[in-house]
Amino acid sequence: MALEIFSMVDIIETMENYIEKNRPEPEIRPLLDIGYEISGQSVILHEIRPRWNNPSEIHHSAYAKTTFVKNKNCWKVFWMRASGKWESYEPKPEVKSLKAFLALVDEDKHHCFNG
Repeated sequence: MALEIFSMVDIIETMENYIEKNRPEPEIRPLLDIGYEISGQSVILHEIRPRWNNPSEIHHSAYAKTTFVKNKNCWKVFWMRASGKWESYEPKPEVKSLKAFLALVDEDKHHCFNG
């Protein structure tokens, strides 16, 4: 089940503000940028770069994901392993808000999200 429409507006606003605050300078963006996508109950952060062996092809590389769990009223937190599989972020596997998730990603105390 997808996120509810009334909460979708808040999610989009929160994410757009986060992306705008954290994007690289405009002159760097053709080589490195960040973005997000909403998929079902999840919000996924990704890097946007030209593919190393074919610069005309743009590659999106996911690095952080949060999934809303309605019956618990919380967001589960995941990071992308080198294997390409999502893994629960064990230092803090759940947060109460999308903003708390974004704060975890920014802090990245255990270097899981941004290496």
